[in-house]
Amino acid sequence: MRTDIEIAQQANMQPIVEIAAKAGIAEDYLELYGRYKAKLSDELYDKLKDSPDGKLILVTAINPTPAGEGKTTTSVGLGQAMSRLGKKTMIALREPSLGPVFGIKGGAAGGGYAQVVPMEDINLHFTGDMHAITAANNLLCALIDNHIQQGNELRIDVRRILFKRCMDMNDRALRFVNVGLGGAVNGVPREDGFIITVASEIMAILCLSSDLEDLKKRVGNILVAYNYDKMPVYARDLHAEGAMTALLKDALKPNLVQTLENTPVIIHGGPFANIAHGCNSLRATRIALKLGDYVVTEAGFGSDLGAEKFLDIKCRYGGFSPACIVLVATVRALKYNGGVKKEELKTENLEALRKGLVNLDAHVENMKQYGVPVVVAINRFGTDTDAELQMIENRCAELGCDFSLSEVFEKGGEGGLQLAEKVIAACEQPADFHLLYTDAQDLKSKIKTIAKKIYGADGVLYTKGAEKSLEEIQQLGYGQLPVCIAKTQYSLSDDPTLLGRPSGFDITVREVRLAAGAGFVIVLTGEVMTMPGLPKKPAAESIDVVDGKIVGLF
Repeated sequence: MRTDIEIAQQANMQPIVEIAAKAGIAEDYLELYGRYKAKLSDELYDKLKDSPDGKLILVTAINPTPAGEGKTTTSVGLGQAMSRLGKKTMIALREPSLGPVFGIKGGAAGGGYAQVVPMEDINLHFTGDMHAITAANNLLCALIDNHIQQGNELRIDVRRILFKRCMDMNDRALRFVNVGLGGAVNGVPREDGFIITVASEIMAILCLSSDLEDLKKRVGNILVAYNYDKMPVYARDLHAEGAMTALLKDALKPNLVQTLENTPVIIHGGPFANIAHGCNSLRATRIALKLGDYVVTEAGFGSDLGAEKFLDIKCRYGGFSPACIVLVATVRALKYNGGVKKEELKTENLEALRKGLVNLDAHVENMKQYGVPVVVAINRFGTDTDAELQMIENRCAELGCDFSLSEVFEKGGEGGLQLAEKVIAACEQPADFHLLYTDAQDLKSKIKTIAKKIYGADGVLYTKGAEKSLEEIQQLGYGQLPVCIAKTQYSLSDDPTLLGRPSGFDITVREVRLAAGAGFVIVLTGEVMTMPGLPKKPAAESIDVVDGKIVGLF
């Protein structure tokens, strides 16, 4: 089979104005970025805001292997299949980050014959949204250091600056740095560090803002530091919000592209789910719901991370109610959760698969807690055996959960027709969507609820620093905010080595941060890196340009 990029480069793309017309978007509402990409203007949503919403379908997954389990591929293939069935379908996805593109996990444009195109553009610079977010983030950092250099009227305590610089690349050498070391005119010396752009609060703000004024307000609410009197200093105190909003003005507009089968796709925003909230933007989802009878969207990593945050954060702020949750499961991920090393996942191992099925059980049960019908999509890989696939299907039946084999990677929309039919049927079932916790619960109660009901933990332990931060956040009046828990994607626990369905463990909260602009409290557990590193053999080593064409990009 050809590589992803070879398939994508031979795609029969339609001009984006034709894709827009298929979705009911007039050319006047497009801001073109060449022939195959466009941003959707602010006026489009204003025109559609009173139109009825379509049905929202959330695609999530079990705990993955390091290579991922094809969640985006399933989302794209499902959308293509629904279009083949004559349904007016929109797909709403996140934007890729350059970190995993050049690292180990790959991009976020799907794979095989279930891809979004132009694939190279989407996975690299796209329409510049990531660069705009990076620039806005680092403008605020520059303003902080300049304010201190110019006399520090706000009396910012350089030991308690919370906001870090960012870049959209895995670069572990920048996790901890010292700045301002070049003498009196080059800044006040202090400790600093970089995070990856997709972990920045600016990214979260972009994805949760309803319009430009809301964006500016949220940017102004970023807690950047404390002063020597232990009082908070916000971005608005530095008069930073106007210039930052100017940098983000165009990035706030969702992007329109297409699948290999010319189904319309809106791609916008891309926060990681293990260290951020893992969903595309509110604006992208809202406009997709106005344009499509069915909207297929995804949340990052497993349901314990991406789906929980989609449901408890994004749906809380956006007022969304999913009609169906699609849970992607694979033979290899279940064997991985059953103790098989990643190098041996291609070999049939029914005993390991049987052990790993408890991970599927947990994710199905977790999603059903939200009152939404669940359909398991068994994403087929070429090395899967009939016996292994049958074992998963038998377990789904035991769980009373509808399921379907998905072969969209190899066959495109045709390989997802049965899955699409199951999902459409699930969308017609009654749903009683509800959040896992209320705004009124205190922060510790919210954390405990997620830890026990989603992770299966016995309880929650806190470091002294985390306890102090929680107390400060409560005192500042932010106790009503939802919580965004950062943890490993490989386990239901905060320990990546505890696979399957661990029990008898506690979650340890080591740090708590206030994202006042985004509107949630970040709770860090385990050893989650907000600036990942590259693997021993990065994907970047295989990427090249030959005769003017990009090669080796998956």
